[in-house]
Amino acid sequence: MSDELFWTYFFELYESIPRQGPGLDTCTREALKHLPVLRADQRILDIGCGAGVQTLELARSCAAEIVATDLHAPFLEMLRHNAAAEGLAGRITTQVADMADLPFADRSFDVLWAEGSSFIIGFAEGLKRWKRLLAPGAYLVVSEFTWFADNPPAELREFCVPDVKEDASPAGRRRAIAQAGYELLHEFPLPLEGWRDAYYVPLLEQLPDFEKRHAQHPEALAVAERSRHEIDLFKRYTDYFGYTFFIMKS
Repeated sequence: MSDELFWTYFFELYESIPRQGPGLDTCTREALKHLPVLRADQRILDIGCGAGVQTLELARSCAAEIVATDLHAPFLEMLRHNAAAEGLAGRITTQVADMADLPFADRSFDVLWAEGSSFIIGFAEGLKRWKRLLAPGAYLVVSEFTWFADNPPAELREFCVPDVKEDASPAGRRRAIAQAGYELLHEFPLPLEGWRDAYYVPLLEQLPDFEKRHAQHPEALAVAERSRHEIDLFKRYTDYFGYTFFIMKS
């Protein structure tokens, strides 16, 4: 399958669900509690925001201006529509941007926020590349895949962390944070319902219609099968992995 076809069908499927990855509004708020109270003259950059479920929760929970970025413009359109419906459009701006080369001035944000998105370029790489955007003494919040048990099964490791150079253990994540020059203030795991109820249940509900619609398109069915395989791995190996929120200071 070509990359273009994969992403076409992938985005079609994932545009149909509220969240494009695991997460919970309660966890967004919990992470925010570990930062100073944010003022209206401060700025948050939400990196790889998807359809912006967490972006909206940030806007509800603090006074700061929020800039939300993603490479997929339809996700940003969904965010703008939902922000307008909640009366938050004046607090949130969007921009199509590559997280590997964000087009913003150095030291221009008080908080960087990346829920479930840093895997796209790698956790350690994101920490390094994004640091220039932080004002002195500013904060970075990242939720990222983490192993919760030693010696995960090979099929799980190959699916979740194909780049074996990335140490996804808790200790490995903490080392990457220290090596990038951040102070780790707090960390906590995303609860099970952040995977199951907020992400996989809505995805499972959409898969039958997607598969019926594309019954004659093998490339689309391969995307659906990949999602079903991911959910199956989650059911079988829940105790081995999850997401951890890391709250850091620059």
